[in-house]
Amino acid sequence: MKPRRFMPSGPLRGTIRVPGDKSISHRSIMLGALAVGETRVTGLLEGEDVLSTAAAMRAMGARVERLGEGEWSVHGVGVGALLQPQDPLDMGNSGTSTRLLMGLVASHPITATFIGDASLSKRPMGRVIGPLSQMGAAFDASEGGRLPLTVRGAQPAVPIAYRLPVASAQVKSAVLLAGLNTPGITTVIEPVPTRDHSERMLRGFGADLSVEVEADGTRVIRLVGEAELKPQTIEVPGDPSSAAFFIVAALLVPGSELTILNVGLNPTRAGLIEVLRQMGGDIAEVNRREVGGEPVADLVVRHSALKGIAIDPAVVPSMVDEFPALFVAAALAEGTTVTTGLEELRVTESDRISVMAAALTGAGARVTETEDGLIIEGTGGEVLRGTAGAIATHLDHRIAMSMAVAGLASRAGVEVDDTRPIATSFPVFEALLDGLAT
Repeated sequence: MKPRRFMPSGPLRGTIRVPGDKSISHRSIMLGALAVGETRVTGLLEGEDVLSTAAAMRAMGARVERLGEGEWSVHGVGVGALLQPQDPLDMGNSGTSTRLLMGLVASHPITATFIGDASLSKRPMGRVIGPLSQMGAAFDASEGGRLPLTVRGAQPAVPIAYRLPVASAQVKSAVLLAGLNTPGITTVIEPVPTRDHSERMLRGFGADLSVEVEADGTRVIRLVGEAELKPQTIEVPGDPSSAAFFIVAALLVPGSELTILNVGLNPTRAGLIEVLRQMGGDIAEVNRREVGGEPVADLVVRHSALKGIAIDPAVVPSMVDEFPALFVAAALAEGTTVTTGLEELRVTESDRISVMAAALTGAGARVTETEDGLIIEGTGGEVLRGTAGAIATHLDHRIAMSMAVAGLASRAGVEVDDTRPIATSFPVFEALLDGLAT
């Protein structure tokens, strides 16, 4: 383990650039590996999760090469032409890699075994196994639908119309990716919109995909199978989930004014920014533009007096990964912040509701845990006490980074028990933070 105590700092000032969006990075490698020809990617997130995806696509026949910092070349094999991997595919800590690649394998005539680290091996895969089984794939999973897990792809797979029982971009994407090599039309019905990177990128690569929005907001996504994907040139925007930690830090530390360049602002991902603005956060967008079909802007964030609010559960899918950072902001706001509808947070890298409740309480915040969220009584801007010992992150990168931010807004600092998991999504987090703290 690699513990570290994050101490209070002076104002955060300057300009930073966060790593590329993790969701888009995963998908650019996967779809590039299914296109015939060379896909070039710049701004790729080179965290451990994305490298797991790259290694898996290599193992199934694609040529995936790093040309320079964030610059990658992917020579694809074509839809339907994935090769049988010779060894188990090690997904490390990446749930996204696992679930999406299960979808890819499900409609190819190959068998693949997925393994992962201790944290990933605790995460249930049943939500993906269900619809992919309906398409004809066979699964041999560990108890509770967990890793290690073997997928035997169907040839041919059967197109299905699948209504998502729970909002999940990963399940949606797994079914759509399976549909690429499935004859006929694969349909996903999404009652609550989730991040739409898969739809945008599938269209960009040439897949025949349509989205129909019904009167009640339900999205019906149809993909015509046996697709021929065309290679692309992709510029990956900065990850809003990574930017979240620096946005919250600048809002909380007095005197801060921080510019974060090239942040992806896809409306299915930008919920945190809107919620923080509702709480009184001063977050300005500069140089708004579109990069590779994704909206992007530079963000200027200034220290602000935040107020607690009741957060509408309808925004949860657009900020599901950002709640640990939001909880830290709420802990220093004036008044009470109430969150509901967060059941999904209990089955991520850790149970983020319980783990953040314990971590923030250990740092001096007033937190009540409920079945589907947290109720946080803010300090009104007064810094947190800090921790005596180390808080437990349970191998969760977002817990570690959120509590690092809490340390900046504390008296005695916050000790994180293990900073190693941060490398899964944001390898340069500590260096960026250290460079800003004065």
